[in-house]
Amino acid sequence: MEPPPERPRDSPSVADTAAEFLSLIGLKELERCLFAETLAVVAVGGSPRDKAQGQWWMAAQWAPYQQEGAPMQSCILVQTRFRGKQNGVPASSTLKAYVTWQLETLEQEEQECLELTPHPTEKTTHIVSHEHGMTVTRTLQEGGAEPRCHSFSYGRARLRARLLEGASLLLLRVLARRQTMPPGLVFPAINSEGDLCTFSYSALGIQRQAVGSAETEVFVIRRAVRASTGAPSVWHSSFLPSGHLAQLMQIGSPVLMLLQDESILSKSGRFEPQLPFPKEPLDWEENMELYSYFLDRKEELQLSHAAYLQQHPEVRALLSDFLQALLHQQPHDTISFAAEFFAHQRPIGTPFASTGAASPLPSSPAGHPPANSK
Repeated sequence: MEPPPERPRDSPSVADTAAEFLSLIGLKELERCLFAETLAVVAVGGSPRDKAQGQWWMAAQWAPYQQEGAPMQSCILVQTRFRGKQNGVPASSTLKAYVTWQLETLEQEEQECLELTPHPTEKTTHIVSHEHGMTVTRTLQEGGAEPRCHSFSYGRARLRARLLEGASLLLLRVLARRQTMPPGLVFPAINSEGDLCTFSYSALGIQRQAVGSAETEVFVIRRAVRASTGAPSVWHSSFLPSGHLAQLMQIGSPVLMLLQDESILSKSGRFEPQLPFPKEPLDWEENMELYSYFLDRKEELQLSHAAYLQQHPEVRALLSDFLQALLHQQPHDTISFAAEFFAHQRPIGTPFASTGAASPLPSSPAGHPPANSK
């Protein structure tokens, strides 16, 4: 494993201030931020009700976590998923992070895919914490070429109060529910490339925003990601009082993530409960594994049903008697007729009309003559 390139060290005051701020976040406050949400991906400048070009989803929930040789612990699992287009090319990205309730990252993996033809590109950044610090592994896969990997580590002394992307998403929900924050809020951080950087947060105030055909108040937070080189990445996140996102936009991007479903907004401005995972169309006939399971299960049920009917020939006789009675009397209320018919059946083993025995056919209820009567 080669040593990482030299990177700028953070001012001690930044880490001290960040650590003090994180220590004031309570467990109950953080638990209110554990939920799932889904936004539509639309073009910048379009209507809030424009057809979605993709989907962005995030969920946070308690989950067990265990590293090899270490005891299992309970932490927060943060996941995001994006599906859309980047400069006209189909693209997707995922994030999976295990975070303590003090917002310390135990492990995180981000993956970005560009479906370029004929050479799709997949980039993965895996970060894991250990007793000596934190190790970053970056992997790039281009088409059918061999993946290229690069690993480096940071010592424990450089990780105090340092945020990663999953922890930052949770912090944004905390700030949104508070609807206030101190000026100049800056955290030492590690960006999506695994490089040291800073995350800074500032409040842009309360604004009005459309949600579908409705309009509501949102609290807007600006987040800037600054590394030692290159221009900063700036995000504007608009939140409802519940901490749910109404809009997520990266400055300079041609698309944004937008809440379109106004039905989940109640009169109080809060969200109705959502499924922990968004529904997605499933073309099971195109999935070879699911289709094979369907065929096996279908054959299994057919054999089971045939065996049952062979072991219980009275079932066919019973159904034959019922259909014969139903067609003979043709009642208007078939449900009541069926209930009365089966209520008068004899115990199993005493067959009716199909074997020549008398069958206690129910007569049509009063006021309900047979359908074929005049």
